[in-house]
Amino acid sequence: MAYSELELLARIIKCEAGGEGENGMKAVASVVMNRVHVTYGEYSRYKTVHQVVFQPRQFVCAMETVGGSYNAQNIYNMSLEQVHWDIAEWAMAGHRLTNLGTALWFFNPYSPNCKPNFPSKVGSFVIRIGDHCFYNPTAAYADT
Repeated sequence: MAYSELELLARIIKCEAGGEGENGMKAVASVVMNRVHVTYGEYSRYKTVHQVVFQPRQFVCAMETVGGSYNAQNIYNMSLEQVHWDIAEWAMAGHRLTNLGTALWFFNPYSPNCKPNFPSKVGSFVIRIGDHCFYNPTAAYADT
């Protein structure tokens, strides 16, 4: 399916953070847009929401299969509500959560604790919002 940048961002927001409240959804939207706009490191090659979302192995919600099985919770199965559109528009207009910094990664650790670094030494823990831990790039990220 060919989604507009806005619709794709709204779908990834709903799929990745639909149950995380407004700040959780804004945080995920901020990470996607931070990746679109970063000017150095690995993600500097990806200039659109489509490129960021469909970069291999980045967002489980962009995968139709996970571990060889169909992934029912994917962007294609999302029913969007107005809040998802509103947050996508907010993020595309340049807004970010201020306590998030320049986060490029998030993940759900399925535990009360966030790792100090993620995905490796290129990301440093900055904040937990809902079930997700968010990570800002370190100096080592520039070499990716």
